[in-house]
Amino acid sequence: MLKGFKEFIMRGNVVDLAVAVVIGAAFGAIVTALVDGLINPLIAAIFGKADISKVGNFTVNEAVFSIGSILQAALNFLFVAAAVYFFIVMPLNKLAERRARGQEPEPEPLTTEQELLTEIRDLLRTRQL
Repeated sequence: MLKGFKEFIMRGNVVDLAVAVVIGAAFGAIVTALVDGLINPLIAAIFGKADISKVGNFTVNEAVFSIGSILQAALNFLFVAAAVYFFIVMPLNKLAERRARGQEPEPEPLTTEQELLTEIRDLLRTRQL
């Protein structure tokens, strides 16, 4: 029983997932600092409030509706997605592109028709000589 558990834990994808969770948590702190230190002050400068969650609140029959909190959540999602894309995905794609430049792509295998045409061409060349 413990041997199977050990094999499961030591499998590559489980270890990679654990590393991704730890790195994701650390990156979350960077994104939070970016949003709190740069984005929210920009919003405060534009709207006069630190965030827009209090904008657009209204009450109907003692039920409080908050359009601003929905907008704030959507903006936070966009900010996080943009930070992940521009600071992680895009640089890694550029790095992969640089690594791939030195490698030639493997040619696609010839189809049966192409192989037959190549043989015919080669036979015709030998006859002409």
